[in-house]
Amino acid sequence: MSQASKTPLLDRVHIPSDLRTLPESDLPQFAAELRKDMINAVAVTGGHLGAGLGVVELTVALHYVFDTPNDRLIWDVGHQAYPHKIITGRRDRIRTLRQGGGLSGFTKRAESDYDPFGAAHSSTSISAGLGMAVARDLKKESRNVIAVIGDGAMSAGMAYEAMNNAGAMNSRLIVILNDNDMSIAPPVGAMSAYLARLLSGKTYRGLREIGKQLAHRLPKFFEERALRAEEYARGMVTGGTMFEELGFYYVGPIDGHNLDHLLPVLKNVRDAESGPILVHVVTQKGKGYGPAEVSADKYHGVTKFDVATGAQSKSKAAAPAYTKVFGDALVAEAQRDDRIVAITAAMPSGTGLDLFANKFPDRFFDVGIAEQHAVTFAGALATEGLKPFAAIYSTFLQRAYDQVVHDIAIQSLPVRFMIDRAGLVGADGPTHAGSFDVAYLGCLPGFVIMAAADEAELVHMVATASAIDDRPSALRYPRGEGTGVALPDRGIALELGKGRIVREGTKVALLSFGTRLSECLKAADELAGYGLSTTVADARFAKPLDTDLVLRLAREHEVLVTIEEGAIGGFGSYVLQALAENGALENGLKVRTMVLPDVFIDHDTPAAMYAKAGLDAPSIVAKVFEALGREMAARNKSAS
Repeated sequence: MSQASKTPLLDRVHIPSDLRTLPESDLPQFAAELRKDMINAVAVTGGHLGAGLGVVELTVALHYVFDTPNDRLIWDVGHQAYPHKIITGRRDRIRTLRQGGGLSGFTKRAESDYDPFGAAHSSTSISAGLGMAVARDLKKESRNVIAVIGDGAMSAGMAYEAMNNAGAMNSRLIVILNDNDMSIAPPVGAMSAYLARLLSGKTYRGLREIGKQLAHRLPKFFEERALRAEEYARGMVTGGTMFEELGFYYVGPIDGHNLDHLLPVLKNVRDAESGPILVHVVTQKGKGYGPAEVSADKYHGVTKFDVATGAQSKSKAAAPAYTKVFGDALVAEAQRDDRIVAITAAMPSGTGLDLFANKFPDRFFDVGIAEQHAVTFAGALATEGLKPFAAIYSTFLQRAYDQVVHDIAIQSLPVRFMIDRAGLVGADGPTHAGSFDVAYLGCLPGFVIMAAADEAELVHMVATASAIDDRPSALRYPRGEGTGVALPDRGIALELGKGRIVREGTKVALLSFGTRLSECLKAADELAGYGLSTTVADARFAKPLDTDLVLRLAREHEVLVTIEEGAIGGFGSYVLQALAENGALENGLKVRTMVLPDVFIDHDTPAAMYAKAGLDAPSIVAKVFEALGREMAARNKSAS
């Protein structure tokens, strides 16, 4: 046996052009090696496993058939892109996935020429693909554009808006529908594969075009019926009538794990000369790894795990996660008030609403990846006297901003927005950070905006939101564990627009909005060592702002620093406005606002990200000394 034959195929493939030198007969072995390499990598880093396992063969086939990166390959969301990363020049870094300074967990333009469009939020791929196809045609270039989108992402309206536009323009675009959950199609097999090859081939497409031309020469009455008969016949065979109505030529369903089925169909659609084509591929999430195949979520997202057993490493939590505290608190409120209903956009477990769904299935609504619909749906529930709690990540609520403004705020409907993942989120990076919600909600008249400083405050704020019946409200809280404070037996509604003093001092005032309160307390301890008596306050509310508290802090202290887990234009801006309007900036007060910097911060641990953002305790201490005009090097703990 030659040395070359002993070398694993994966070691011989560094970029897709290397893959295309292999004979087709080697591709199943290559796919098996790729799947194993991905499993071993994610076992070290954690991340999204099941989705990538499901598209190994599809990834191999796409890069084998198409001339990437000249042909543009766009992955929707990016959860499934780990195999793609391995064979596009990033295998040597794959064990840095989602680590500080390492590879992103999603596609990222700055990372590789093989990532033509960045992703992380759902349902953008077809729009992006159509834009690239139109740009290609305007520049008179020659390339294929392929968008791979999952069945879940197809539940979002944006995907259908893009398909409707593409069908109307008749642009040459290939969409791969990766169906791994909804089972849109009947079971696939040899006959289905044969029909897919037949219908995607030049012969059938040529005959179909001839038939259309002949039909056009018939009287209108017969033309319409002839075209309709062909459409119905194809629909009965393939089940793709809906896509055909949108202007796409439908091919499928085909087995996404059978390269003998995939390759000829992809070659046929590659060589098609005009019009948008949708290829319906059926795959199994978690394919090829036993523990994932039998898991309820197919190991969608995992921590580090043991490859042999599939057992995931679990560090003992010091405190319950904010998400679970919210879920439990909402269940407790719903037990006392049967008007409470809960809405999520395809994130029941991510938002903690799975707890609510188990207890109150008739009052729980998962609307799919459809945040715009979720918001307006919640607003309509509110008009009928119910108490809707819409639990949506901060970064995903951005997708429904017009509905928040037009359907909720203008009508002053009491929808309670539970904003999970507020602030920096760690391994998912800037695409999932909750940086902007205070700024984009705070400018809307009538909104109540709260931020929980710890898990006990979160329980009270859930009760507060339930009690607000005359206007919309938002409650923001972070990802991860709480601080370990004792939880109250039940939540008590807080007085709107009233903060609290946590620690009294005389010289420096730290006014926190959100969970940076614990860092403020650490900073106060350090400042005390320098002889700087420090007040620490928890604002609780950005709107309505506790102006009395703000003015008191300004009046009684030399330095006032606000700290928040959000971008400029949020809580600190409201405080500065209040100080200016009340003339409190005219008496020598030294004011500083600490916000997220004007950059997108790459993925890392949350602690490292907050340190980089300058929102940890040492940064707060440095900000105080900057305000006082003292050099950090000159500090002397022995000063008295």
